[in-house]
Amino acid sequence: MIRLKRRNTPWLLVLGTIVGFAFLTGAVPPLVQAALLVGFGAATIGSIFEFGKDKNVLKDVIQRAPLRNRITPQAKEAVERAKSRTGFAPMTAGMTMLDVGIIAVQTSSEGIAMRRTRNMSKDDDGVRPFVTLHVQPEEAGRNAVIRFEFINHYGEQAFVHEMRTYLRDGEMNVMADHHLPLADNHDVGGTGDWDLRVYIDGELVALHNVMLAPSVRERQRRLSGSRQRLSDYVEKEEIVEEIPMSLHELLQEKQRSANSNRRS
Repeated sequence: MIRLKRRNTPWLLVLGTIVGFAFLTGAVPPLVQAALLVGFGAATIGSIFEFGKDKNVLKDVIQRAPLRNRITPQAKEAVERAKSRTGFAPMTAGMTMLDVGIIAVQTSSEGIAMRRTRNMSKDDDGVRPFVTLHVQPEEAGRNAVIRFEFINHYGEQAFVHEMRTYLRDGEMNVMADHHLPLADNHDVGGTGDWDLRVYIDGELVALHNVMLAPSVRERQRRLSGSRQRLSDYVEKEEIVEEIPMSLHELLQEKQRSANSNRRS
C-alpha cells in the first residue's frame, strides 16, 4: 500500500527552491545540475511516498521459499486439476495448502488401522478427507468455512461436509469431523475414480483424485458368479451335444428301420 507522507512537504519545498536557484544562476556546471536533479527526484520519492507492507515483499519471498518445498506432490496435483474447473480461486498470499488426501480406517481382530491412501475399498469402515494448511499471521485469528465433497464415478455427490475452522498462525491439519461409511454401505456401489473437492470460504482450492475398489467379499462373489455362469454354459453345451445322434447311431437306426420294413 502506498501512502503520502505530508510531514515532509515543507522540507521538500525548501530543497526544491535551492535546486531551482542553482539552475537559474547558471553558476553550477551541467554535470552537477544533473546530479542535483536526480538527487532531488530520489529525495522526493523517498520523502513523500511510504510503501507500507510492500517494503516487506522481498523478505516474505525469502521466508516462504522453504515453505514451497514442503508442498506435497498430491497438493500440487490437486491445485493444478482444480485450476481447470469452474469456481476455482487461488488461495491468498497468507495461506498455503501443503497437503490434501484421505485417511482410511479399517477394523480387524488386531485392532483399528489407519492409513493415508488414494485407494479406498468397501473393506474399509470409512474414510475421512483432510487438508494441511500453513497460515500466515495476516490470515490467522478468523474463522474459515472448509467444505469437503466426494464426487463418485457417476458424477454424483456421495459425501458433503462443511465445517467452520478457526485459523491459527502456522501449520494446521484440518480433518473432516465426519467420515464417509464404506463397509456395508449400500448407497456406495460399483468401482471407479472418485474426486475429492476442497473449498475454503466458498472457493474451490483443490481437486484430489481417489479410487474406490470392491471389498474382498464382493470380489469373491463376482468370481464365484463368473465360475457359475461358466459352469452353466458348459453344462448346457453338453446337453445340447447329447441331443443329436452320432453317425454310428444314425446308421444303426436306419438299419433297424430297414429290417422292420422287410418283416412287414
